[in-house]
Amino acid sequence: MAGPRVALFVTCLVDLIRPGVGFAAVRLLEEAGCSVEVPATQTCCGQPGWNAGNRDAARRLARHMIRTFERHDHIVIPSGSCAATIVKDYERMFDDGDPWRERARLMAAKTHEIVTFLTEVLGLDRVPAAPGHRRADGLSVTCHDSCSGLRSLGIREQPRRLLASIPGLDLREMAESDTCCGFGGTFCVKYPEVSSAMVADKTRNIDATGADLVVAGDLGCLMNIAGRARREGRPFRARHIVEVLAGDLDTPPIGEGR
Repeated sequence: MAGPRVALFVTCLVDLIRPGVGFAAVRLLEEAGCSVEVPATQTCCGQPGWNAGNRDAARRLARHMIRTFERHDHIVIPSGSCAATIVKDYERMFDDGDPWRERARLMAAKTHEIVTFLTEVLGLDRVPAAPGHRRADGLSVTCHDSCSGLRSLGIREQPRRLLASIPGLDLREMAESDTCCGFGGTFCVKYPEVSSAMVADKTRNIDATGADLVVAGDLGCLMNIAGRARREGRPFRARHIVEVLAGDLDTPPIGEGR
């Protein structure tokens, strides 16, 4: 029996900054039995324009994304932030009576952040690989809970469950894992002093765990944290959650190459 048909929305940051996250996502989904397509016409989901008040531009992008993805059984995204935009905001972009509102609602209903897709839709409680296929002996990891994933989509326990299933991995909790790192998209540009103070708190809490890696489901958070950690001379490194789940640990960490 054929597995679920999945369209992967890669996201702008993954495409431009960290394409390896996209390849790791495809590998995870295929190992879980999915048939994966990456639509070539996908663009930005429209979140920056929507959050900045450029509602017309956001609606144009939303209509394009709906046309691109709505024929697929599932839309899976390696970003809680972008997933939350489609799930929570797309329908609100269109007025009652506008046919795009119903199309947005239908798309939202089959859109998932990748870790919640693996755990809640496919029902996995461990990384989708044969026992012994993937190990992380001696690797210690702590999780940052990104704001959109946690508060809009309820993502907290799911990544920890999958990480805990990797043989040899030491999962450590940091203080205030659910506190914002200060990135917040345009927030860090509008309020740089506040943003800098927030990310300094975050890097201090990560460092206190003694973990080798901090992982999260949003690349923007990880870039912000990794940049601050490098400037402070912190020893830990940053990776996207799917890189660790897929066993992609040979590539340079975030902020140290593609």
